[in-house]
Amino acid sequence: MIVAEQKPIQEIKTMVAKYQKILVVGCGTCVTVCMAGGEKEVGIIASSLRMALKLEGKEPEIIEGCIQRQCEWEFIDELKEKVEGVEAVLSSACGVGVQALAERFGNKPVYPALNTSFMGMPKEHGLWVENCRGCGNCGLGRFGGICPIARCSKGLLNGPCGGSQDGKCEVNKEMDCGWQLIYERLKTLGQLDQIEDIILPKDWSTDRDKGQRRILREDVKV
Repeated sequence: MIVAEQKPIQEIKTMVAKYQKILVVGCGTCVTVCMAGGEKEVGIIASSLRMALKLEGKEPEIIEGCIQRQCEWEFIDELKEKVEGVEAVLSSACGVGVQALAERFGNKPVYPALNTSFMGMPKEHGLWVENCRGCGNCGLGRFGGICPIARCSKGLLNGPCGGSQDGKCEVNKEMDCGWQLIYERLKTLGQLDQIEDIILPKDWSTDRDKGQRRILREDVKV
């Protein structure tokens, strides 16, 4: 899932302070799960924004809304009437959602209420941890299902580095050594021989550095 966190209310206020009618819209999937931009958080952001602007003698009309996903047209189109009736939109979604709204409603300014942080998973209540960098050339099968790029602080494809202690990373003592986890997992699977394979450096020029990535499935395209 995509993990995000709310921007400081002062930053949000500065972005939208000049507008008199604002739509604050949340997303019902990833950012709802990480408690950053769902329906509840939209209410909190809207209330905080009203209070912050009132202290400056401003009382704009702030409308609240939430759709299932801000990254799909069928859900975004549900907002058409609300968007037409406001001067600006404040999106409580990841950066993909912000851009999707901006593309769909090209005549309205769209501002982000959140900072998109990473792709991760909930490890415990209130804690989300990055597990994937979305590098575009997944090698998890070689590493026992544990990503060394995201879970090793040095991003080593050939490890371990020899600097960990008691299973913790030398760079960040609170972080499990990714290669210790890989070793233990491969040992459990009876696949320790894989750790001897030399993995060539990633060719980032083909994976990520050619601009906007895309996937086209001709078999499902209509």
